[in-house]
Amino acid sequence: MPAADEVGAYIEGAPETRRPALTRLRELCLAELTGFEEVMAYGMPAYVRAGADAAEIAWANQKQYISIYLMRTDVRDAFADRLAGHDMGKACLRFRRPEGVDFTLLRDILRGTASAPPGPVCS
Repeated sequence: MPAADEVGAYIEGAPETRRPALTRLRELCLAELTGFEEVMAYGMPAYVRAGADAAEIAWANQKQYISIYLMRTDVRDAFADRLAGHDMGKACLRFRRPEGVDFTLLRDILRGTASAPPGPVCS
């Protein structure tokens, strides 16, 4: 099954209250991550730069959060000031409520990822 079908099914399998935010997140990733391929990795949508082996961006609908995985340390560091007030793990930005997703910040991070030269991702 193609990744697009799998990602669509992933969104459809999410609680109805989260589907609009997940759909918007996907659309944002597809629009901003030019030169990346949308795949399913580790059970979640992920975006891999052409010619690379590992995803630089991924997101997941989890029990308590919508999580966005920012796998490029250099890009995270570049946005450290704007990420400071958010719920963050090592490489994970978490939003407890769908209406709390900061799509402006995410758009800027996605643009930063797409414009960064190829580089290492954290594991």
